[in-house]
Amino acid sequence: MKHNLILRVVSKFLIPLIFLFALYVQFHGDFGPGGGFQAGVIFSAAIILYALVFGVDSAKQVIPPSILLFLASLGVLIYAGTGVASLMMGGNYLEYGVLASTQLAGQHIGILLIELGVGITVMAVMLIMFFAFAERGRQQEDKKS
Repeated sequence: MKHNLILRVVSKFLIPLIFLFALYVQFHGDFGPGGGFQAGVIFSAAIILYALVFGVDSAKQVIPPSILLFLASLGVLIYAGTGVASLMMGGNYLEYGVLASTQLAGQHIGILLIELGVGITVMAVMLIMFFAFAERGRQQEDKKS
């Protein structure tokens, strides 16, 4: 891989801004367009940009595949756990109103937790798929050599 200095410098500047935008989309999702899915895709796009510029091995050092598997499971657990918590508090599955003392506060807490679980899961699964395809491409190149 050819090392392009300008691309590396610009990426080092842009990647933190992309992360910041992903956090904005994540936590603004209950007030307007956006939410967990969009934030997860944006966050994973930043890591994919890092992998394309600095190499897949460097990206795997930043966020190892074993951590991604844990995060994918954690996101689903947060989502499902929110539903189970609302069941245990006397409501229906994913009926957020029972999660706090008032209906509005419960809905706010519930949607934040749901969107957080979705965002973590989407980010992890997107990166798992990217690393799987990147590894497959490298294996095919090794067979040609």
